[in-house]
Amino acid sequence: MILRVFLLILLFTIPHSLFTSAFAQELKCSVKINTPKLQSTDPKVFQTLQKAIFEFYNNRKWTEDVFDVAEKIELNVIINVTDELGSDKFRLQMNIQSSRPVFNSSYNSTLLNWSDKDFVIQYVEYQPLDFSDDRYISNLTSVLAFYAYFAIGLDYDSFSPKGGSPYFDKAKNIVTLMQNYDEEGWKPFEKNLKNRYWISENLSSSKNDVFHTVLYNYHRNGMDAMYQNAENGRAAITTSIKQIEKMYNDNPNSVLLTFFFASKSEELANIYTDGTPQERQQMSALLNRIDPANSKKYTKILGK
Repeated sequence: MILRVFLLILLFTIPHSLFTSAFAQELKCSVKINTPKLQSTDPKVFQTLQKAIFEFYNNRKWTEDVFDVAEKIELNVIINVTDELGSDKFRLQMNIQSSRPVFNSSYNSTLLNWSDKDFVIQYVEYQPLDFSDDRYISNLTSVLAFYAYFAIGLDYDSFSPKGGSPYFDKAKNIVTLMQNYDEEGWKPFEKNLKNRYWISENLSSSKNDVFHTVLYNYHRNGMDAMYQNAENGRAAITTSIKQIEKMYNDNPNSVLLTFFFASKSEELANIYTDGTPQERQQMSALLNRIDPANSKKYTKILGK
């Protein structure tokens, strides 16, 4: 992992592990819980839960590396309580975003913009949010930890080739443990083929190694090069999108494509508005073909 702050010149040259500070956890997370459909449960329960999730993400050590305060991976978590299933049982929807800084700029590039639309938890106010990598404690903390490792893995991938693999493995271990429990979102045979199981399965499959190459090349050789030479940065990003096109041709329904474009569609539209006329024409056509769900955003590339 490359150190992103300390001195600007060191931002992309020094690994976290060279630093020996005794603290500074990896995540800088904001948490918001919305309860628009709450009827019988005291809203204070979810105020307490919101604080507990905040502490779960921000106070836990997720890696063996050491992060300076300004290096922390930014997360934004919004949880909607969609149904009360009992006095201590609730159905939730979780939206999670993460981003990483772009070298020599004030811009943060989105790495993860995902919605986990349907899972059930049991929670009693002041219940501790305990988690273990090698045993099941609760569905809530399993889901929270899964996305922590997912976000960390994406961040590490964006700074070094396949740097996120250890954290994708940790996320997969959670999925494996959850096969023994009757909880939604963890199984291969569910109707939702973009659930946690399939996210993990696709991230860890050698068939999708190119995706990890894309994450690295797009960010380190593309976004991080923009400050010095925008043309070269766009060229690296174009190479990455053409690799994504190959993935699309092989499996247009891949969950990896879904969450890549959920994170990058707006950014790509902005990047190519500054391209040459040939680039704008080429990339507008390509992006509309492989990501039709975001076609309205790509009209910006041609100035429409």
